[in-house]
Amino acid sequence: MDIDIILLIAGAILIILGIAGCILPVLPGVPLSYAGIFLMHLTSKVEFSVQFLVLWAIVVIIVQILDFYIPVWGTQKFGGGKKGIWGSAVGVIFGLFFLQPFGIIIFPFVGAVIGELIDEKEFKVALKAGFGAFLGFMAGTIIKLVVAFILAFYFFKELFTIIF
Repeated sequence: MDIDIILLIAGAILIILGIAGCILPVLPGVPLSYAGIFLMHLTSKVEFSVQFLVLWAIVVIIVQILDFYIPVWGTQKFGGGKKGIWGSAVGVIFGLFFLQPFGIIIFPFVGAVIGELIDEKEFKVALKAGFGAFLGFMAGTIIKLVVAFILAFYFFKELFTIIF
């Protein structure tokens, strides 16, 4: 079997897993999508420019960093104090390891609420901060999906050019 075919099949699988990984936190979605693009670049059929590869590598890194920061930012924007923000951050980390795939959704919310309650805030205020953490998680998911779908577009556009 030709190495180009193997690279293209592996790349397509990574693109699909990348999109799934934006929703299922057990998979690093956007980096997988980028890896699919990079595998396509390694074929003799497609050559992405260095600028394209570097730009998208930077975007992927930024999106991965934002994915951890946005729930914390959401907590803060919805009135969470330092303890609520810390609770949300701890919840993000805890959620990466426990109760997958739902832990990454639940634990930032729970962490923000617990942090606010430890800070002796009213339950209503604590829930609002937790809701901010949840909205932050949803915003991060949407950002990841947008980037993964853009990378999928480039991949499949080039793939169809090769096939047809």
